[in-house]
Amino acid sequence: MLQRDRSLGEPEPQDVASQELPPWLIAMAEFVLAETTPTPLPHVPEITLRLARESVPLWDKIERNRALRGGPPYWGFAWAAGLALARHVLDHPRLVAGRRVLDLASGSGLVGIAAAKSGAAHVIANDVDPLAVIAISLNADANGVAVEASGADLLPSDSGFDPACVDVVLVGDVFYDHDLAGRAVAFLARCRAAGCLVLVGDPGRADLPIGRLTKISDQSVPVTRDCQNVAAAGPQGADYDLRPASVWAFAKSADNANAHKR
Repeated sequence: MLQRDRSLGEPEPQDVASQELPPWLIAMAEFVLAETTPTPLPHVPEITLRLARESVPLWDKIERNRALRGGPPYWGFAWAAGLALARHVLDHPRLVAGRRVLDLASGSGLVGIAAAKSGAAHVIANDVDPLAVIAISLNADANGVAVEASGADLLPSDSGFDPACVDVVLVGDVFYDHDLAGRAVAFLARCRAAGCLVLVGDPGRADLPIGRLTKISDQSVPVTRDCQNVAAAGPQGADYDLRPASVWAFAKSADNANAHKR
């Protein structure tokens, strides 16, 4: 069910159940529904996501409509690294079963949904894009799982987020941008120092902090031809390439990561 998210700047209501959703939130949900199609996923057939067909026209629509308040529509696609990490979680449910899970930079909610399907006690799917928060809620609903969608920026050290409130942090493809990568490493280091299991999916980004990571698995992931992600199929149907993606464990220190590699 689509609910208010206070991190989107909405004041806390006295009684959410008794109030209608605000028009701006309804408009955002209608936009996501209009621009996406329920799509069964290759590599993770247990999950269906609402996906868009092409990123550039979708991004153009978002940029021309300031009321949408969104950024690049990463939420409209299932990325190779997220597919690999979701597959790993579904194949190894003990990693999350009965645990509190944070899916960071969640996008469509794919990895968080995989955690919920694998028996996680509570899942927070976090993304700073308001449209992603909408997509996460819609996708969780469509897959019959409970996921708390959050739009708060958790990365700053003074964000107020306490890593002790979760047991597992899952991150699919967050190292695509140099500045974001540095902030993400600092956040994940704080989570790991607090005792969290931290797992990272990555397709081979240049800023992947390999010195802090231990590789767990390599996978060949089907993605839409000539893309890094799975999109909704066109009139001719789905056509896939295989792309490499890996799952890594984040270590407490570089020394710990190196020890596991010896």
